[in-house]
Amino acid sequence: MNLLQRLLRLSQYGEVVSVVAVLFVVLLLVIPVNPGVLDLLLAVNISLSVLVLILTMSITRSLDFAVFPSLLLIMTLFRLSLSVSSTRLILLEANAGKIITAFGNFVVGGNAIVGFVIFVIIVIIQFIVITKGAERVAEVAARFTLDAMPGKQMSIDADLNAGLISDEQAKERRREVEREADFYGAMDGASKFVKGDAIAGIIIVIIDVIGGLLIGVLQRGMSLEQSLQLYSLLTVGDGLVSQIPALLMSTAMGILVTRAASDSNLGHELNVQLFTQAKPLYIAAVLLLVLGLVPGLPTVPFLVIALLLAGFGYLTSRTAQMESAKQAEEETAAELHAAETPQKVLGIVQYDPIELEIGYSLIPYVDQEQGGDLLDRITLIRKQLALDLGVVLPIVRIRDNLQLPPNSYVIKIKGVEVGRGELMPNHYLAMDAGEVLTPVDGIPTTEPAFGLSALWIPEKDREEAELAGYTTVDPPSVLATHLTEILRNHAQEFIGRQEVKNLINTVKENAPAVIEELTPEPLSLGDIQKVLQNLVKEGVSIRNLIEICEILADYAAISKDTDYLTEMVRQGLRRQITRSLADDKNRIQVITVSPDIEEILLDAVKTEQETGSLALPPDVWQSLLNGISKEIENVAGRGIMPIILISPQVRLAFYRLVEHAIPRIKVISYNEIDPSVQVQGVGMVKLVNAS
Repeated sequence: MNLLQRLLRLSQYGEVVSVVAVLFVVLLLVIPVNPGVLDLLLAVNISLSVLVLILTMSITRSLDFAVFPSLLLIMTLFRLSLSVSSTRLILLEANAGKIITAFGNFVVGGNAIVGFVIFVIIVIIQFIVITKGAERVAEVAARFTLDAMPGKQMSIDADLNAGLISDEQAKERRREVEREADFYGAMDGASKFVKGDAIAGIIIVIIDVIGGLLIGVLQRGMSLEQSLQLYSLLTVGDGLVSQIPALLMSTAMGILVTRAASDSNLGHELNVQLFTQAKPLYIAAVLLLVLGLVPGLPTVPFLVIALLLAGFGYLTSRTAQMESAKQAEEETAAELHAAETPQKVLGIVQYDPIELEIGYSLIPYVDQEQGGDLLDRITLIRKQLALDLGVVLPIVRIRDNLQLPPNSYVIKIKGVEVGRGELMPNHYLAMDAGEVLTPVDGIPTTEPAFGLSALWIPEKDREEAELAGYTTVDPPSVLATHLTEILRNHAQEFIGRQEVKNLINTVKENAPAVIEELTPEPLSLGDIQKVLQNLVKEGVSIRNLIEICEILADYAAISKDTDYLTEMVRQGLRRQITRSLADDKNRIQVITVSPDIEEILLDAVKTEQETGSLALPPDVWQSLLNGISKEIENVAGRGIMPIILISPQVRLAFYRLVEHAIPRIKVISYNEIDPSVQVQGVGMVKLVNAS
C-alpha cells in the first residue's frame, strides 16, 4: 500500500520523470548493465509496447493519443539502447540474461538457422508491410489535412458569424484543426524512426554474429561450431526480443493513422461492423461448407468454421429482431405518453404562418423525384422578397389536401385562406398582352394573381399561341406568381414584436448609439413595429434599417404618432423610393390630383384630428374613385405604371381612402421625390360623377 501511494505521488511529477527517463535511455548507450537489470528493462520494453497497442485500439480518435509520435521516438531509442547493452553482454560475457536465452532456446527450438529465418520474416513484415503502409497513410493524411485547413477555418468563421458557436468554441475548434495538422505531419516523420529501427536491427544481428564468432574462436579458444551455436542463438534471441516490441509499435502506428473518427473504440466498431449483419455470415458459412466438401481438402476445419459462422448469423438475426421489437415498443410508449401531454394538444391548435394546400394532381410539382421544382421556386421567392422588402418570411408549409379538387390549391396565412386557384397539368396559361393577332382555342379562365382573362391551352399548342401573340406560362409559374403577390401584399403581417426585436438587435451590433437613443424610450417596440408595417404595406423596403432608426430617433422627440413618423421616414428615404419608381430614363411619370380634391382631403384630415375619424361623403368618395380609376386605366393603357403624386399633408389620408378599392396603388408626395429625378405628369385625377 505504501509503495502504491509512493507511485501515485511520483506520477504528480510527470514532467521530471519524463526528463529523467529520456536521459536514462541515452545513458544506456554507454553504461554497462548486468544481465538481471537487462531482463527487467527488456520486460519493461515489451510491456510498454503491449500497453501502447491496447491504447491505440481503445481510443475513438487519433488525436486522443497525440503524444504517439514523440513516444515512438523514445521507444525506438530505448530499444536501440537495449540492443547496445545486450550486444555488450553477449560479446563480453556470452550471457545476455534469461529473457534473451529463453527466446534463443524455447522460441526457435535452439536452432540458430530457424531463429534467423524467423527474425528476417518479422523484420520483413514490419519493414515492408506495416511500416511502409503506415508511412504512406500518414503522408496522405498529412497532405489532405493541410489542404482541408482553409476550408475548415472558413467553416468555423461562418458558424461564428452565424452565431452557432461562441468565441471560445471557435478558438477550441481552430486549435483542434491545428493539432490535427501537426499530428499527421509528425506521424509522417515518425514512421521513419520505425523504418530506421528495422534496418538497424538487421545490421546489429549481423555484427553480433560476426563479432561473436571472432571472439569465441580467437579469444575464448572455442571451436567454430561451438562458437556459432552459442553466439548465433544469443544474437537471434536478442534480435527477436527487440523486434517483437518493434512489431507491436509498428502495428500500433498503423492502427492509429488508419483510425477513422467514431463514437467507440476499435474493438466495438469491429464487432458492430463485422458481426451485426446476418446475411454475409450465412453466405460465408455456405461457401466454407462447399469448400469442405471438395475432394482433397480437409473437411473438419471448414465444417467447424462454417458452423461457427452460421451460429453467429443466427444469434445476430435474433438480436436484431429483439432490438427492433424493443424499439417499436419504446416508440409506441413514447407516442402514447406524448399524446397525454399538454404540448401535444398545443401542437394541434397551433398553425403555420404560411400554408400552401394542394390537390393530389398537383403533387408532382412539389415532388423533386418527379421533376417538380416548386420548392426551389418558393425558396427563391422568399429570398427575392427579403431583398425587395427587407422582411424575412417564415417557411412556407406545403401539404396535400384530399378535400380539395384535384387541380386546386389554397394559400393560407395564419390559418386563414387568402387565395385560391386552379391549375391544369399538361397545359399552359395563355394571356393576351394586347398583341394577339389570331385568337386560339382554349379553356377560358382567370389568371389568379392579377385577375386577367386567360386561356388554358394544351402543351402541344404552346408554340402556336406564342406565334399568335399570347404570353404563355406553365402551371408552376402561375402558382409561384400568385404566391409571390399574396406574400408581397401581406408581408407586413409577418413583422411582429419578436421580429422587430431581432432586427433591432442586429442594428445594435453596428450602431448601438442609435438604438440607445431610440428605444425603449421614446419609442417602444410596438411603435417601431407599426412604422415598419406601414412602410412594408406600401412596398417600401426596410432593409436600410439603420437609416430608418436614425430618422425615427430624430423625429420621435417631436411626436410619437406612428403615422407622422411613417411619413417622416418616407421623406427621409426619398432617394430609395424615387429609384424604385423611376424608369430607365431617370424619369417618374405621375398622375397628379386636382386642387379641389386636395382641398377636400385637407378638410377631412383636419376633421379627423378633431373627431378621430377620417370620412368623406359617399358621393364625393365615389366620384373620387371614378376619377382615379379613369386615370389609371388611361395610363395603364399606354404602358405606364400608375403613380399618384399628391401633397404631403394629405398623402396618407388619400392612400387609406382608396387602398381597399384599388389595391397595389402607388401614392407618393412631393417631399418623397429626389431632386435629381425628372417628374413628368401624365394625367390628373378629378371628381367624376357616375354616368
